[in-house]
Amino acid sequence: MKQASLSKWLKLAILGVGICVVVVYALGIPALGQTVAKVENGAFDYCFWPWLIFLWITGIPILAALVLAWKIAANIGADRSFTLENAALLKGIACLAAGDAGFFLIGNFVLWFLNRNHPSIVLFSMLVVCLGAAIAVAAAALSHLVKKAAALQEQSDWTI
Repeated sequence: MKQASLSKWLKLAILGVGICVVVVYALGIPALGQTVAKVENGAFDYCFWPWLIFLWITGIPILAALVLAWKIAANIGADRSFTLENAALLKGIACLAAGDAGFFLIGNFVLWFLNRNHPSIVLFSMLVVCLGAAIAVAAAALSHLVKKAAALQEQSDWTI
């Protein structure tokens, strides 16, 4: 597969994920929240807005990571796959994923202490935190490998 073709497929995948994220955060989460808020004659109505705002905030780093991934795909299309810029972009994705996972964990505990959360939701949220941590570790590892590959490529460019 050629670099330009790979770049187009990556951009298409990133665009698809971005559309899914926007639909879930703009339509799915509010609809689900309204359904949950109305359970047992509105017993959880007081939790709707704190949770909605909290979850909307967690979507910001996801969209930012998709922007960084788009830049990586553009660099791949321009035949600049193994560069320090791509390593830095991957490191940025790792930081965004780790920060978002940490924010989600802390936010769940804060909402729990404010009586806007349930212990079972806090336990379930650990799966989301583990997923975010796994993405952060994978992006950090890729960043390290791309940085090493960039150094090797630069060294071989100087070889006659």
